Amino acid sequence: MNISAIIIDSKKTARIKIENLINDHSSIHIIGNFETGKEALKQINILKPDLIFLETKLDDITGFDIIDQTSLSFKPKFIFVTAHENFARKAFDYLAFDYILKPYKEERFLRCLHKVLDYIRREKLLSVNMQNIITAIDNKKNVGNGKISVKSGNKIFLIDINSIQYIIASGYYIEIFTSDNKKYLLRESLSSIITRLNSSSFIRIHRSTIINSDFIEEIISSNYGEMDVKITGTMTNFRVSKSYKKMFQGTIRI
Repeated sequence: MNISAIIIDSKKTARIKIENLINDHSSIHIIGNFETGKEALKQINILKPDLIFLETKLDDITGFDIIDQTSLSFKPKFIFVTAHENFARKAFDYLAFDYILKPYKEERFLRCLHKVLDYIRREKLLSVNMQNIITAIDNKKNVGNGKISVKSGNKIFLIDINSIQYIIASGYYIEIFTSDNKKYLLRESLSSIITRLNSSSFIRIHRSTIINSDFIEEIISSNYGEMDVKITGTMTNFRVSKSYKKMFQGTIRI
Protein backbone atom coordinates (compact mmCIF):
# COMPACT_ATOMS: atom_id res chain seq x y z
CA MET A 1 0.00 0.00 0.00
CA ASN A 2 1.57 3.29 -1.15
CA ILE A 3 1.14 6.26 1.16
CA SER A 4 1.73 9.80 -0.10
CA ALA A 5 3.17 12.69 1.88
CA ILE A 6 4.02 16.36 1.54
CA ILE A 7 6.34 18.53 3.63
CA ILE A 8 5.76 22.20 4.45
CA ASP A 9 8.46 24.20 6.22
CA SER A 10 10.03 27.59 5.51
CA LYS A 11 13.49 26.23 6.36
CA LYS A 12 15.14 24.09 3.71
CA THR A 13 17.28 22.18 6.24
CA ALA A 14 14.15 21.15 8.14
CA ARG A 15 12.51 19.88 4.95
CA ILE A 16 15.62 17.95 3.94
CA LYS A 17 15.85 16.24 7.34
CA ILE A 18 12.23 15.07 7.17
CA GLU A 19 12.64 13.98 3.56
CA ASN A 20 15.74 11.91 4.37
CA LEU A 21 13.98 10.14 7.23
CA ILE A 22 10.91 9.43 5.12
CA ASN A 23 12.96 8.14 2.18
CA ASP A 24 14.04 5.18 4.31
CA HIS A 25 10.47 3.88 4.04
CA SER A 26 9.62 2.53 0.61
CA SER A 27 5.90 2.59 1.42
CA ILE A 28 5.88 6.42 1.66
CA HIS A 29 6.15 8.53 -1.46
CA ILE A 30 6.87 12.27 -1.11
CA ILE A 31 4.72 14.09 -3.66
CA GLY A 32 5.32 17.68 -2.55
CA ASN A 33 7.92 19.81 -0.78
CA PHE A 34 6.90 23.41 -0.07
CA GLU A 35 8.59 26.44 1.45
CA THR A 36 5.44 28.53 1.93
CA GLY A 37 1.94 27.75 3.09
CA LYS A 38 0.24 29.52 0.19
CA GLU A 39 2.30 27.54 -2.30
CA ALA A 40 1.31 24.32 -0.54
CA LEU A 41 -2.39 25.23 -0.45
CA LYS A 42 -2.43 25.55 -4.24
CA GLN A 43 -1.45 21.88 -4.48
CA ILE A 44 -2.81 20.10 -1.40
CA ASN A 45 -6.40 19.74 -2.61
CA ILE A 46 -5.08 18.55 -5.99
CA LEU A 47 -2.41 16.12 -4.74
CA LYS A 48 -4.58 14.80 -1.86
CA PRO A 49 -1.72 13.43 0.28
CA ASP A 50 -2.26 10.90 3.05
CA LEU A 51 0.27 12.67 5.29
CA ILE A 52 1.16 16.33 5.75
CA PHE A 53 4.24 17.29 7.78
CA LEU A 54 4.17 20.99 8.62
CA GLU A 55 5.45 23.77 10.87
CA THR A 56 3.12 25.78 13.09
CA LYS A 57 4.61 29.06 11.83
CA LEU A 58 5.63 29.64 8.23
CA ASP A 59 6.94 32.78 6.56
CA ASP A 60 3.52 33.67 5.13
CA ILE A 61 0.75 31.86 7.07
CA THR A 62 0.41 29.35 9.91
CA GLY A 63 0.05 25.59 9.82
CA PHE A 64 -3.42 26.05 11.30
CA ASP A 65 -4.40 28.23 8.33
CA ILE A 66 -3.43 25.32 6.10
CA ILE A 67 -5.63 22.90 8.04
CA ASP A 68 -8.55 25.36 7.91
CA GLN A 69 -8.25 25.69 4.14
CA THR A 70 -7.73 22.01 3.31
CA SER A 71 -10.71 20.34 1.65
CA LEU A 72 -12.77 17.85 3.64
CA SER A 73 -13.23 15.64 0.60
CA PHE A 74 -10.15 13.68 1.66
CA LYS A 75 -8.66 13.02 5.08
CA PRO A 76 -4.92 13.68 5.48
CA LYS A 77 -3.11 13.14 8.76
CA PHE A 78 -1.39 16.32 9.94
CA ILE A 79 1.88 15.94 11.83
CA PHE A 80 3.42 19.12 13.20
CA VAL A 81 7.22 19.21 13.25
CA THR A 82 7.89 22.51 14.95
CA ALA A 83 10.19 24.64 17.05
CA HIS A 84 7.23 26.14 18.95
CA GLU A 85 6.13 24.15 21.99
CA ASN A 86 3.27 26.47 22.99
CA PHE A 87 0.93 25.37 20.16
CA ALA A 88 0.67 21.70 21.13
CA ARG A 89 -2.78 21.95 22.71
CA LYS A 90 -4.11 23.93 19.75
CA ALA A 91 -2.66 21.35 17.36
CA PHE A 92 -4.54 18.52 19.03
CA ASP A 93 -7.69 20.65 19.09
CA TYR A 94 -7.22 20.68 15.32
CA LEU A 95 -7.01 16.87 15.43
CA ALA A 96 -3.32 16.71 14.55
CA PHE A 97 -1.96 13.17 14.61
CA ASP A 98 1.26 14.12 16.39
CA TYR A 99 3.32 17.09 17.53
CA ILE A 100 7.09 16.66 17.21
CA LEU A 101 9.19 19.35 18.86
CA LYS A 102 12.45 20.51 17.26
CA PRO A 103 15.21 19.61 17.75
CA TYR A 104 14.13 15.98 17.70
CA LYS A 105 15.95 12.69 17.62
CA GLU A 106 15.62 10.33 14.70
CA GLU A 107 14.03 7.72 16.98
CA ARG A 108 11.24 10.13 17.94
CA PHE A 109 10.37 10.83 14.31
CA LEU A 110 10.51 7.17 13.27
CA ARG A 111 8.30 6.18 16.19
CA CYS A 112 5.69 8.64 14.97
CA LEU A 113 6.12 7.41 11.40
CA HIS A 114 5.56 3.76 12.29
CA LYS A 115 2.51 4.67 14.34
CA VAL A 116 0.86 6.76 11.62
CA LEU A 117 1.63 4.20 8.89
CA ASP A 118 -0.03 1.46 10.90
CA TYR A 119 -2.99 3.73 11.60
CA ILE A 120 -3.47 4.68 7.94
CA ARG A 121 -3.25 1.07 6.76
CA ARG A 122 -5.88 -0.04 9.27
CA GLU A 123 -8.04 3.00 8.53
CA LYS A 124 -7.99 2.37 4.78
CA LEU A 125 -8.89 -1.28 5.25
CA LEU A 126 -11.69 -0.38 7.65
CA SER A 127 -12.92 2.36 5.31
CA VAL A 128 -13.21 -0.08 2.40
CA ASN A 129 -15.10 -2.59 4.54
CA MET A 130 -17.39 0.08 5.97
CA GLN A 131 -18.11 1.58 2.56
CA ASN A 132 -19.07 -1.83 1.23
CA ILE A 133 -21.51 -2.23 4.12
CA ILE A 134 -22.96 1.27 3.64
CA THR A 135 -23.41 0.67 -0.09
CA ALA A 136 -25.15 -2.62 0.58
CA ILE A 137 -27.44 -0.97 3.13
CA ASP A 138 -28.31 1.98 0.91
CA ASN A 139 -29.11 -0.37 -1.97
CA LYS A 140 -31.76 -2.18 0.03
CA LYS A 141 -35.29 -1.01 -0.65
CA ASN A 142 -36.30 -0.98 2.99
CA VAL A 143 -33.44 1.37 3.86
CA GLY A 144 -32.85 4.71 2.20
CA ASN A 145 -36.60 5.26 2.50
CA GLY A 146 -36.47 7.92 5.20
CA LYS A 147 -33.16 6.77 6.67
CA ILE A 148 -29.52 7.64 6.16
CA SER A 149 -26.54 5.46 7.01
CA VAL A 150 -23.84 7.23 9.00
CA LYS A 151 -20.38 5.88 9.79
CA SER A 152 -19.07 7.13 13.12
CA GLY A 153 -15.86 5.57 14.37
CA ASN A 154 -16.15 1.82 13.88
CA LYS A 155 -19.96 1.83 13.90
CA ILE A 156 -22.66 2.43 11.30
CA PHE A 157 -25.90 4.03 12.46
CA LEU A 158 -29.18 4.19 10.54
CA ILE A 159 -30.68 7.58 11.35
CA ASP A 160 -34.26 8.58 10.61
CA ILE A 161 -33.84 11.66 8.40
CA ASN A 162 -36.96 13.26 9.87
CA SER A 163 -35.40 13.12 13.34
CA ILE A 164 -32.38 15.26 12.38
CA GLN A 165 -32.81 18.77 13.78
CA TYR A 166 -29.54 20.40 12.75
CA ILE A 167 -25.98 19.66 11.67
CA ILE A 168 -22.90 21.62 12.73
CA ALA A 169 -19.42 21.62 11.18
CA SER A 170 -16.74 21.11 13.81
CA GLY A 171 -13.21 21.20 12.42
CA TYR A 172 -12.73 18.17 10.19
CA TYR A 173 -15.95 16.64 11.46
CA ILE A 174 -19.66 17.30 11.47
CA GLU A 175 -22.05 16.76 14.37
CA ILE A 176 -25.59 15.56 13.67
CA PHE A 177 -28.16 16.39 16.36
CA THR A 178 -31.47 14.53 16.48
CA SER A 179 -34.81 15.11 18.20
CA ASP A 180 -34.17 12.23 20.63
CA ASN A 181 -31.21 14.21 22.06
CA LYS A 182 -28.55 12.11 20.36
CA LYS A 183 -25.41 13.40 18.68
CA TYR A 184 -23.43 11.66 15.94
CA LEU A 185 -19.87 12.70 15.11
CA LEU A 186 -18.56 11.79 11.68
CA ARG A 187 -15.83 12.86 9.32
CA GLU A 188 -17.70 14.32 6.37
CA SER A 189 -18.34 17.75 4.87
CA LEU A 190 -21.63 19.66 5.12
CA SER A 191 -21.86 19.70 1.32
CA SER A 192 -21.58 15.92 1.20
CA ILE A 193 -24.12 15.23 3.95
CA ILE A 194 -26.76 17.61 2.57
CA THR A 195 -26.45 15.88 -0.81
CA ARG A 196 -26.94 12.49 0.82
CA LEU A 197 -29.95 13.73 2.79
CA ASN A 198 -31.59 14.72 -0.50
CA SER A 199 -34.47 16.54 1.19
CA SER A 200 -35.82 20.06 0.68
CA SER A 201 -36.41 20.29 4.43
CA PHE A 202 -32.68 20.73 5.06
CA ILE A 203 -31.40 24.26 4.53
CA ARG A 204 -27.86 25.53 4.83
CA ILE A 205 -27.96 28.82 6.73
CA HIS A 206 -24.26 29.25 7.40
CA ARG A 207 -21.01 27.76 6.13
CA SER A 208 -20.97 25.70 9.33
CA THR A 209 -24.70 25.04 9.88
CA ILE A 210 -27.53 23.06 8.28
CA ILE A 211 -31.00 23.08 9.84
CA ASN A 212 -34.13 21.00 9.31
CA SER A 213 -36.85 23.55 8.52
CA ASP A 214 -39.48 21.21 10.00
CA PHE A 215 -38.04 22.03 13.44
CA ILE A 216 -38.01 25.84 13.08
CA GLU A 217 -39.82 27.32 16.08
CA GLU A 218 -39.00 31.00 15.61
CA ILE A 219 -37.27 33.31 13.16
CA ILE A 220 -35.89 36.41 14.84
CA SER A 221 -34.92 39.50 12.83
CA SER A 222 -33.07 42.50 14.23
CA ASN A 223 -33.20 46.14 13.18
CA TYR A 224 -29.72 45.68 11.72
CA GLY A 225 -30.81 43.07 9.21
CA GLU A 226 -29.48 40.12 11.19
CA MET A 227 -31.55 36.96 11.33
CA ASP A 228 -31.53 34.08 13.83
CA VAL A 229 -33.41 30.79 13.83
CA LYS A 230 -34.62 28.96 16.93
CA ILE A 231 -34.91 25.19 16.62
CA THR A 232 -37.51 23.31 18.69
CA GLY A 233 -36.09 21.84 21.88
CA THR A 234 -32.81 23.78 21.78
CA MET A 235 -31.57 26.72 23.82
CA THR A 236 -29.37 28.09 21.03
CA ASN A 237 -30.29 30.53 18.28
CA PHE A 238 -28.61 29.80 14.94
CA ARG A 239 -27.41 32.79 12.94
CA VAL A 240 -28.34 33.00 9.25
CA SER A 241 -25.24 34.38 7.55
CA LYS A 242 -25.49 37.09 4.89
CA SER A 243 -24.30 34.78 2.13
CA TYR A 244 -27.12 32.28 2.83
CA LYS A 245 -29.85 34.75 3.84
CA LYS A 246 -31.54 35.17 0.44
CA MET A 247 -31.57 31.44 -0.22
CA PHE A 248 -33.01 30.82 3.26
CA GLN A 249 -35.74 33.43 2.81
CA GLY A 250 -36.63 32.07 -0.61
CA THR A 251 -36.82 28.51 0.65
CA ILE A 252 -39.16 29.25 3.55
CA ARG A 253 -40.89 32.09 1.64
CA ILE A 254 -40.51 35.03 3.97
